[in-house]
Amino acid sequence: MTTTPLDPEMFDPVCPSSLSPIRFGDKWSGMVIRCLENGPRRFSELRVPMRGVTAKALTKSLRLLERNGLVERDPLYQLTPLGKSILGPLNAACEWAGEHWDELLDAREANDR
Repeated sequence: MTTTPLDPEMFDPVCPSSLSPIRFGDKWSGMVIRCLENGPRRFSELRVPMRGVTAKALTKSLRLLERNGLVERDPLYQLTPLGKSILGPLNAACEWAGEHWDELLDAREANDR
């Protein structure tokens, strides 16, 4: 099965996952799920849009997702039916964060002072 290459710019560097108050697993898991939503991917493909992730951190995220039954590897990484079912909540969380992004940034900045 051939899939379109992942867009290296699919994740905005101005919008790092570390600022999101909602996480699906660890820091990188939501991005991994998003990368796999349109089909299976090789490990090296996943790293293209996920700037800043180390091989070790990506491996840890993939193992966590596998352990929780959201991702399987055979031989490519792909979402399981359970993993596909989390796309709705992930979309809702992204929409919510987008609607409240300025408030989230203001709160972080005020707290960091």
